Amino acid sequence: MAVSVWLSNNYIEIFGAVTGIIYVFLEIRQTIWLWPVGIITSAVYIWVFFTGKFYADMSLQGYYLVISCLGWYWWAKGSGLRAPASTEVSAGKAGHTASSEALAKEEGTGQKEEKEIEERSDEPERSGARRSQIPRQRKGGKKELEVTRLRLKTGIILAIVFVLLYVIMWLVLTRLTDSPVPARDSFITSLSIVATWMLARKIYEHWFLWIVVNFVSAVLFLTRGLYPTVILYIVYGIMSFAGLAAWKKTIRNDLSIGEK
Repeated sequence: MAVSVWLSNNYIEIFGAVTGIIYVFLEIRQTIWLWPVGIITSAVYIWVFFTGKFYADMSLQGYYLVISCLGWYWWAKGSGLRAPASTEVSAGKAGHTASSEALAKEEGTGQKEEKEIEERSDEPERSGARRSQIPRQRKGGKKELEVTRLRLKTGIILAIVFVLLYVIMWLVLTRLTDSPVPARDSFITSLSIVATWMLARKIYEHWFLWIVVNFVSAVLFLTRGLYPTVILYIVYGIMSFAGLAAWKKTIRNDLSIGEK
């Protein structure tokens, strides 16, 4: 009986926890459907955090609604460029023509024929190397928005944004609300804002921010008695490590953390 009463009193929070887990799973898979699921989850948690007096987190969910729409658009649009598949095809044709002409000129000599045979034997390997460098593309020929590393300049800007957001939110929560945990609430909210923007731009390092946010949030919500949400954020934290490993496999090789 007690369980059924608890479920009936917390069904909205439980629903939000379930959709939140689905959201992170889709995020790990880099599936564009994470954004509509994220919109639903944010709408649910606006209510949950309002009733729990986590006003900064409630405002954060409103931000999530907006950034989810932007992320949906950015991921659907892709990079806005077309994959250079046609260039590779043209290069392959040009190479084939050049090889044919060279073969015609070198006919009649045994040494040159052997040389040509050796060059042709190397072609599959070279062609395979070219194919491996072609970016992923959709059916329409557009390049997907690729996972990239955090650039130094972008990292500095985001760090400044985080500090400014934290100070502003802490002052607002301290002076204008009855929030019981203004410092921790501001920290979680500010870091989440930065991490969500990085996710929308498919920046790999956003997973490190989520790991911090999720485990700090789990401890905070435990003190406030939001047990389904605590379980959700623990699962989030575990899944963040899985996302870190999964996204690492798809990072562009020509970018690094310290690139300017």
